[in-house]
Amino acid sequence: MTPQELKTIMGSGLLSFPITDFDEQGNFRPKTYIERLEWLAPYGASALFAAGGTGEYFSLSGPEYSEVIKTAVDTCRGKVPIIAGAGGPTRTAIAHAQEAERLGAHGILLLPHYLTEAGQEGLIAHVEQVCKSVKFGVIVYNRDRTKLTAESLAILAERCPNLVGFKDGVGNIETMYSIFMKMGDRFSYLGGLPTAEVYAAAYKALGTPVYSSAVFNFIPRTAMEFYKAVASDDTATQHRLLRQFFMPYLAIRNRVEGYGVSIIKAGARIVGHDGGPVRAPLTDLKHHEMEELKALIDQLGPQ
Repeated sequence: MTPQELKTIMGSGLLSFPITDFDEQGNFRPKTYIERLEWLAPYGASALFAAGGTGEYFSLSGPEYSEVIKTAVDTCRGKVPIIAGAGGPTRTAIAHAQEAERLGAHGILLLPHYLTEAGQEGLIAHVEQVCKSVKFGVIVYNRDRTKLTAESLAILAERCPNLVGFKDGVGNIETMYSIFMKMGDRFSYLGGLPTAEVYAAAYKALGTPVYSSAVFNFIPRTAMEFYKAVASDDTATQHRLLRQFFMPYLAIRNRVEGYGVSIIKAGARIVGHDGGPVRAPLTDLKHHEMEELKALIDQLGPQ
């Protein structure tokens, strides 16, 4: 897949991040990961992000990363494109990007470099080095320590033809407008705030009609219903699902730092597609929180 083909896919529909399956000892469990991908693939996501944030990329060792990406690519070949997560320090991100390309992924989502502060010059150098280390398409994730300005993205667009996507996890309207006004259709844009459905209509108005859905992991039918409602400006359906599910869901998710991942694994367990526990430093939902989440899922009906 060429970078431009990846760019087209990014702008064509809902994207999602499958969780990564672990056993009770915390080891990668490929059997149920394959079953998960086979279950989710037919629901119509335009691409799946393997080993992304919801897939606990930040907790995977080097050999595990390779196994997760290979499993995803082999399972979904001919069904749905796989975009691999890659991030952390520059040389780690390069190594993972090159490994993902070798294994047949269709591109990477360049996750934040973590921890250390850096100015725009350093961020440009980081993204440029990763882009130039591979031939396939790169999507940069603006979040946490990696926050690029419109001016920095213009420099990167000139230097890196394979940088084709921009995913926003910050939610600053002024910044998004400045990027979209400056860069236009040079990039495909992706809404990437946690529980992106809550922001979907606003981001569509900003010129970012596509987003990635974490809840697709356990309520794929509802996730697609909501996406189609956003695409068709069906505000009645959007508001119904926001009131019925998403806002009370956020009330659970926001109780503990890191629950953004934990609650997705909890939902998968509730609907019969258990992905095992989260890895430390994340913590699983408490029993009463699982019961609250189950009640929200049950009222949505069969998925």
